Amino acid sequence: MTSELELDEARARFLGLYDRLKNELLQDPVFDLMDEARRYVEQMLDYNIRGGKLNRGFSVIQTYKLLKDGEDLSEEEFFLAGVLGWSIEWLQACLLVLDDIMDNSTTRRGQLCWYKLPKVGSRAINDGVFIKGSIHKMVKRYFREKPYYVDLLELSDEIALQTSFGQMLDLVSSHESERDLSKYNIPAYRRIVQYKTSYYSFYLPIACALLLHGEKLENFTDVKNILIEMGIFFQIQDDFLDCFGDPEVTGKIGTDIEDHKCTWLIVQALEHANDDQLKILYGNYGKADPEYITQVKNVYIELDLENVFFEYELSSYTDLLSSIEALPNPAVQEVLKSLLRKIYGRKR
Repeated sequence: MTSELELDEARARFLGLYDRLKNELLQDPVFDLMDEARRYVEQMLDYNIRGGKLNRGFSVIQTYKLLKDGEDLSEEEFFLAGVLGWSIEWLQACLLVLDDIMDNSTTRRGQLCWYKLPKVGSRAINDGVFIKGSIHKMVKRYFREKPYYVDLLELSDEIALQTSFGQMLDLVSSHESERDLSKYNIPAYRRIVQYKTSYYSFYLPIACALLLHGEKLENFTDVKNILIEMGIFFQIQDDFLDCFGDPEVTGKIGTDIEDHKCTWLIVQALEHANDDQLKILYGNYGKADPEYITQVKNVYIELDLENVFFEYELSSYTDLLSSIEALPNPAVQEVLKSLLRKIYGRKR
């Protein structure tokens, strides 16, 4: 079992890789950056990539170590796992920069969204595209000669496309001209979340570690399915925290109600509301005025959705744990159990 001290040291080593990877990108001759542009790109990368919890990226290293039966990774193994971990954090930054613009969000990770900074504005769209494009440079530099290089590229591209598709489903359902609460149900919600969250947040880090370990991803379909369910579990937590979480802890101000998002909370409310409550939901959901938002939240409170969520969280945790323990590979079991422990009961 890895001690807390060892975890802290490994996380510090992972963090230490960021500056090297960033500087290699800034010094890449393909960009021919002038001083002003270099300073802007560096600030943009630091602002959007470094401030997160880094769970997705660091889990590549942890997973790879567990797959090697807990053996210490060599310097090269740690570095390669770290590069793939940071490539996922790069992807996360790209998605958040663009997502915040599309959702008209105000804060992210306890600070103003990047596009909200006076000198940035709409250029943040190009910044998001730049971050995504730089991932291939990073992966190509260190993995081009590896036998699984093509698998890495195909995995990355497929998941980026799946995530964009999930974002499209989310935006279509919440677009003003398409707003219709009658379309919000569990199958529609699961479809959005599977594509928008599960693939890149849960499957991608584990799949990267499996490729590093020399595995064929087609042999791990059961693992992929569990990770998809874990991603849905995670997004339901996010939906709950968007409404009931403390912004001082979560680092962001929730906007799901005014944005007319198809969330777990609204789906549950629509399923259990009486006629009067349904009238309130249909009349107030998707409106930015604080009075309308309060009306929706009051229905959530009347329906006791906080306790419904806590009951769901516990039962879902139990079901996921049972599915994990049915897997034949003890190392893979430990990988998934470790991931589940991290997210169960989270507050941010």
